[in-house]
This record gives sequence, C-alpha cells and structure tokens, in this order.
Amino acid sequence: MLKDSQGLAVTTNSSSAIAAIDLYTEQSLSYGNNAEIILQAIAIDPTCAYSYAHAAAHYLSLESAQSRRQASPYIQAAQKYASAATVREQLYIYAIAAWAIGATKKAIAYHEEIAEKFPRDLISVQRGQYHYFYLGNKERLLHIAQKVLPYSPENHYLQGMVAFGLEQCHQLQEAEIVGRQALEINRHDPWAQHAVAHVMETQGRIDEGIAWMSSFTDTWENCNSMLYTHNWWHIALYYLEKGDVKQVLELYDRHIWGKAWQESSKDQVGAISLLLRLELRGIDVGDRWEQIAPYLKARIHEHALPFQDLHYVYALARAGRFELVNEMLFSMQAYTRKASPQWQEVALPAARGMNAHARGDWQKAIALFSPILSRLHEIGGSHAQRDLFEQVYLDAWLRVEQNHQALQMLEKRVTARRYLASMQRNSINLLQAS
Repeated sequence: MLKDSQGLAVTTNSSSAIAAIDLYTEQSLSYGNNAEIILQAIAIDPTCAYSYAHAAAHYLSLESAQSRRQASPYIQAAQKYASAATVREQLYIYAIAAWAIGATKKAIAYHEEIAEKFPRDLISVQRGQYHYFYLGNKERLLHIAQKVLPYSPENHYLQGMVAFGLEQCHQLQEAEIVGRQALEINRHDPWAQHAVAHVMETQGRIDEGIAWMSSFTDTWENCNSMLYTHNWWHIALYYLEKGDVKQVLELYDRHIWGKAWQESSKDQVGAISLLLRLELRGIDVGDRWEQIAPYLKARIHEHALPFQDLHYVYALARAGRFELVNEMLFSMQAYTRKASPQWQEVALPAARGMNAHARGDWQKAIALFSPILSRLHEIGGSHAQRDLFEQVYLDAWLRVEQNHQALQMLEKRVTARRYLASMQRNSINLLQAS
C-alpha cells in the first residue's frame, strides 16, 4: 500500500497508478481540462477501487443523463473492489455511490465523516462543497473547508475553497484576504481568483474587478470548459454593469459560448444566464437563443439540478420551442413525485415563472415567483447566479407598471449595495493594515 500526494494511503502497490491518481488530484483541485487522466490509473491497476470512484465522480460532476450512464460501470467496479480498500477509500466510494442515486444528503454525511477522520483529503472536501453549493447551504459549504484548514494551512487550493465559502457567507473582507493569500502561493489557482472576483462584484468594484480578472486570463487555457467560460462570464458581468454591451457580446461569442463545450450543462447555463441578463437590459441578442436550443433537447427529462432546469426552460421559451417547454414542465412535475420537496415547492413554480416571463406573461410570472422568492437559495447556485431570478421578478413588476412594488425592490437592492460599499472601504483598510 502506497501514499498519494496528500499523504493518504491508497490501496495499490503500483507507483505508476499513484502517479496517475496524483495527476488527477491536481486536475480536480485546479479545475483542469485533463481529469480523465484517472482512467490511466484504472488501466495500470484494475483492482484499485479508489480510482474507479474518482472516475465515477468525474462523470457525475458533468450533471447530465449521459454522464450518469458513463459513471455507472465505474461505481460498480469501485464497489466490487471496495472490501480490500482502506476505511477512507470506502467512505469515499459510499459517498460517490450515494451521489449517483441522488442521495445527496447521504453523500454529504460521508464527506463530512472523511473531513473529520482524514482532514487532508481535499478532494473529498471539494465534493462536499459542491453538494452544499447546489443545496444552497452556504454555512456548511464554508464549514467543511474551514474545519480542515489547520491540517493544510498553506494549501492554496484549500484556501480558495475557504475564500469562496467566506464570500458566500458575506464575510467579504476575510474572503478577499484568504483568496489573495492563496494567489500569492500560486497565481494559477482559478478558484481563488474566482472567489476574489465574487467579492469585487458583490461590492460593486467594477473597474477593479475587470482589471483583477483580466490579469489572470493567461492562466485559464488549461482549465476545464466550465471554469474557463465561467471566469470569462464574470468579466462579462462587470462590463454589463458598465453598460458596455458591445464588449459583453464579444466576450460571449469569443470566450463564453464560442469556447464552450456546447454539450456541457454548466456551459449552457452560463451562456443562457448572460443572454437573459442582456435582454433584461433591452438588448437584442439576435439568433443566439436559437443557437443554444438544439443542445437543450437532451436536458428535457434529465433533471440533474433544479438550478439548471430553470435556465433550460427559459432558453427554450425564448427560442420559441414551446412544445419542448411544455414537455419539460410536465416532466418536471412528474419528477417532483420522487424528488426532494424543493423540486415541487420551489423549482417547479420557479420554472413556470421563468416560462411565463419568457413569454411576456408578467402577471403570471409575478404570481408564481412571489411566494417562493425567499426560498430560491434552496435551488443552489451562487449569489451572483441567483440574483438573476430576482432581476426577472423585478422586471415583471416594471413591465406591469407596478412601480410602487418595483421601487421597494430597487430600494432594497440599493441599500444592500450601499452596505457592501461600506464593507469595501473597511476591507481596503484591513488589507492595507495587513
């Protein structure tokens, strides 16, 4: 039995298999574009259960029906060889197997147990954060990373995870400090870059945010398409706030949809959300909805994440594919009978609200969103991503000329911005003092 780069025992006697696992670990933590390197570890040692679990997790993270099918044989192989594995490896296999059947909370429990017993296992922490993110549980997203930080205090990947958790919990000053510390160790860490970008966006530091993210674009060429397009998406949001529509569309065409893995659910969601934000500002996006729509047919019945489904419904409606919208909404309704309560109580009415807004039925959109607006965090996504749904709701109020209600919402948003601006000043002072 040998140890991997994290100092953790792996059930294999092959140093070559360990080398491939280490390469995969680096790819996973850095959001690299060569995660399938883990298949080399399987080829070298076909009895290493841990390698199979990693391969399954890679495919599951793609969040599509096809990728779930790809993950299945690797889960079966991991379970086949699990009896010879270490306790840590077995817990990880259990977590991935639970994820595969939609038992997310059970998967989280295994990742939490690994964090308690084997706090140097950062891949497991990353998986735990992923699940908390899509459950909208920002406190636990932060906690699972913070509690293992004393065991790997100089690990910039872990610092990036902590920084993102701090930002999601509105601890913006601390988030920026930790994110910058991570990048002092390795400026190529895209998740730490991304965490600081969130802070600047939340605080309205638009020009600074553009300069910040633009200074790292040379480090993104080896990122997977999800984070490559997502980090460019953040730059596009900054330019959108500046009102530079030409630049936003150029970034969309060149780096967001233009460089996307267009069959990827996460890349599709990023493109959809940017087009919607443009239209909310009255911008004609041309035939870009029609360009996305053919890639969404495969999403109609998969229901991998409620956050994603809301985007798909909107895009199909804006592309005029109403028969597919209706099919998807019926499919969602059927799926809620076996899914978690959030699907029926939050996701389904929100999807119907997105469809209503896309079709110009403002009153219906308002009626559907009003009861659930305070619960939208339950569908997952970051603050920046979920803000889109509040913008849709506000736009509906403005369209029906209910200006009193719209004014109340705008005042709420302005007040939040002012508060965050004051936090920015405190953050700058704290950074200078440190």
